[in-house]
Amino acid sequence: MFAMNPNNRKRSERLFSNGQDRAKVYREQVRIEHISIVSAKSYEEVKAKLEQLPRFDDNIRVLLQSGETERARLELKLMQGNVGLTVFSQATHGDWLQIISGSRNAIQYVIGNILISTQMTKEDLRAGLYAPLRIMMFENEAGTATLEYDLPSTLFGQFGNRRITAVAKALDQKIFDVLMRAAA
Repeated sequence: MFAMNPNNRKRSERLFSNGQDRAKVYREQVRIEHISIVSAKSYEEVKAKLEQLPRFDDNIRVLLQSGETERARLELKLMQGNVGLTVFSQATHGDWLQIISGSRNAIQYVIGNILISTQMTKEDLRAGLYAPLRIMMFENEAGTATLEYDLPSTLFGQFGNRRITAVAKALDQKIFDVLMRAAA
């Protein structure tokens, strides 16, 4: 049975017990705005544009592990360039479909900016659930590319922190601009 959490009336609480430990489970519904950008360009054309974005360099982790935080910050700024975003990874969902059917043109990009995401996770570590962002691109039935993602300000807005939401609103425009440059 779910009960209301007195600290946040939107959340409900359920206690589970294995006889020794207790865990509180919170559940809440959040409103997320989903964005779809349907390009007139082919999947391959849009993919080529997105793949011009800088790639995250794992040497940043080495710098952080060795305590060189200022150098890491400088390297991140240089890596992200004018765009202010990097690709952290790709998941080729279209290839995976071969397991059950034929392959399709579909790829998920994990895109973000560590300097932006740390502004949010500093305020609330739960923001790390959505930073970096996920962008799904696929070839639609018309044979062109579709890009889909969830609007950052609605993802991060659920935490009720105005500083996080302000950063996320700036990210709304940044990710939109990058995707529109690829799609237009």
